[in-house]
Formats: sequence, structure tokens, C-alpha cells
Amino acid sequence: MKSDTSQKLFEEACRYLVGGVNSPVRAFKSVGGTPLFITRVRGSHVYDADGNEFVDYVGSWGPAILGHASPEVVRAVYEAMKDGLSFGASTVREIELAKLVRQAFPSVELIRFVNSGTEATMSAIRAARGFTGRNKIVKFDGCYHGHADYLLVKAGSGAATLGVPDSAGVPSEFASLTLVARFNDLESVKKLLEQNKDQIAAVIVEPVVGNMGCIPPASGFLEGLSDLTRKEGALLIFDEVMTGFRVALGGAQALYKIQPDLTCLGKIIGGGLPVGAYGGRKEIMEKVAPLGPVYQAGTLSGNPLAMSAGIATLAELKKEKVYARLEEKGSFLEGGLRGIASRCGVPIQVNRVGSMFSFFFSHDPVTSADSARKCDAKRFKKLFHLLLEEGIYIAPSPFEAGFISLAHSEADLDLTLRAFEKGLTHVMS
Repeated sequence: MKSDTSQKLFEEACRYLVGGVNSPVRAFKSVGGTPLFITRVRGSHVYDADGNEFVDYVGSWGPAILGHASPEVVRAVYEAMKDGLSFGASTVREIELAKLVRQAFPSVELIRFVNSGTEATMSAIRAARGFTGRNKIVKFDGCYHGHADYLLVKAGSGAATLGVPDSAGVPSEFASLTLVARFNDLESVKKLLEQNKDQIAAVIVEPVVGNMGCIPPASGFLEGLSDLTRKEGALLIFDEVMTGFRVALGGAQALYKIQPDLTCLGKIIGGGLPVGAYGGRKEIMEKVAPLGPVYQAGTLSGNPLAMSAGIATLAELKKEKVYARLEEKGSFLEGGLRGIASRCGVPIQVNRVGSMFSFFFSHDPVTSADSARKCDAKRFKKLFHLLLEEGIYIAPSPFEAGFISLAHSEADLDLTLRAFEKGLTHVMS
């Protein structure tokens, strides 16, 4: 695989951009080597500055569910662009997209569009605090909800330990309001709620974790969260920035039949353009300005290009058998990966929900951040580069989910499995 041009570009980027990147994982720190500089994308493939072509399972970290540069989405953005790029005012497109979201997510009675997933989660938590009059929140170790100060927190030395900042620049006073539980462990949540009675504003969770790899909820876990929060008077926030319109048309809450109080969305509802949203029960959202005292604003919120891309994307996703096709592709890839690992005698766990998936080098099931961290990251690093050499691009980190799109063909999936088998053979040699 050629990489001379990407290497030169990365060296130049390091002179102007922090670490040569605008988002840390792009720097390939977890896997080493030269970061890819992508020049164009089409369907299920990406192309880099050295002329390499890859079957892509990063999918711009999730939004490319139709495939890259979907003609319907590109056309919608082009038509919207002719009217102007940004108005800083209300548009009809905001209403159209809001209607489509509400049709798919009945729990979202009122919605507010923002510009990123971080804005969505930050604003949802502010709304929860304003509605309940409480300050503390519970999150889960391994769940990423953006880079707001109080969300960059890991667990302390026990369930009763206050959170400690996971990033420099985050005051410990902020972190102390964030309590950390263990994903798929209801007892850890129950204990925190009991120890902080009448102080918890909300429990926020990725219903299917995507930021420690793909980790599904255990049977009864989400139902248990709903019961616990309701009894305690806290709100349940589903961070569906990644899972919304990805694992089902109505997201994880439709798939698992759980109705949260607030929902955060992003990725797919912008069709690849920057967007986020939060919404939920009417009585909660009516606390947000201009109806209530919880302030939140954004000049680019409801940007006409992002709204148009989102409308076009959701229109395609509403078509018949879309999710059945994604499930078929996901099942084929999962079965192939499991079969190859078994034949090669390699201890690999494959987690998948719909078109989200991950594989872990581990003898044991991966059900939480603790078990994900125990996996063999060195083997993943080696396999990552072997897959690149074979034209397969997965996330450059063992702790990120992979994404299948409608554009992935049978030939793409077959090529992926052949590359995976070849890579595993080298990894274990």
C-alpha cells in the first residue's frame, strides 16, 4: 500500500493543526502508522491521497448509512445550496425534518436541532437539570457522550466514589457532579441512586454502546434503567447519536421497546453534514428557551443544508425492506467473521446490532468497558494494518464500532472476509 503522499500531508498538517488532526482518533495513535488522507468517497468505498481504494467500515463514524455521496442526498444539498448556505433564521425544512423524526421516535414530542452530538447531550442534560431541579447525573464507564466537561469522567475506586476528570482542563468540581456506573450492571446504578437519593437529575446511556466497540445491552438492562429512574424521579436520557436511525428506523428505543424521557440524535439525521438534536416529553422540552428558563441557542442550528440532507436521508430509510437488507448484510458479515475465527482457532468475540458491529480479541464475551479493555489491543493493531494492505478500512482503534451501509455489496463483504482470514493467519503466525 502506498503512503508517501499521506505521510507528506501529515507532516505538513502537524505544522498547522494540533497533532496534525481535528479529532484525536484520526491520528492513528492507537494503531500507529501514517493516517489516511481521504480525497473522495463513493458508495461503500473511500479513496486516499496516494490513490489507494478501500472498502469502508468507518462510514464517517456512522452517518453514511446509505453509502457515501448518496445521489439523493447530494441532489438535495445541491438544490438547497442554490438558495443560500445559512440563514440564521427559521426555515420550512426544520419543520419537515422534525416531522420525520417524530414519526420515527414517538417519545420525541418536541425537538430542538443543534450542530453536533456534543451539543445535543450537553443540552439534554441541562434540560434535565432544569426540569428536575437536581444537579447530579449518572453515566456509564465506556459510554462517550461528547466532550462537555462533566461528561469526560471515568469511574473512581468504587461505586460510591465521585467522578474524577478524564481530561486536563476539567475542574474536579464539575466532575464531582457526574457519577459513573457499569454498563449492563443494574446493581451499580441502583447503588448510586440510593446513595444520592433525590439528587440525580438524569441517567444518560448509549443504549447500544458504540464507543468501546459495539456492546449491546443485556436482556432486561434498559428496562431496569427505565424502572429505576422512574422510581427515583430522575430522567432517562438515551444518547442515540450513533444508534438513531441506525439500528432501526426508530433507533434503539424502538428495537428494545423502551421509551426514554429525552433522546439525543445526530449523525444520520444530517446525512453526513454537521447536525445534532435533542427532544423528548413535551413538559420537559417546554422548559427550554424561549418557552422556559433553560437557555440554549445556536446560529447554525437548523442549517438549511443539513436539514435538506437529513430529509433526503430519512426519506430513503423509510422505504420498504431497508432495515431487512441492512440486517442481512450484517448477519452475513458476522457469520463469516465467526466462522473464520473458529477455523483459524483465534479467540474472537463478534458483537453486532443491526449494521453496527465490532470484533474483539478475547476468550470471553465483551459486555462492558472493563471486559473491552482486557482484549488484546496488540493483535488488533497488527490486524488493522494487514486489513489496510488488503483494501479494507476499519476504525483505527479497537474501541470503535464499525458500520455497514446499504451500498456495501456482496463483493465488498466477500473481499472483507477474505482479507480478514488472510490477516488472522498472519496475526497468529
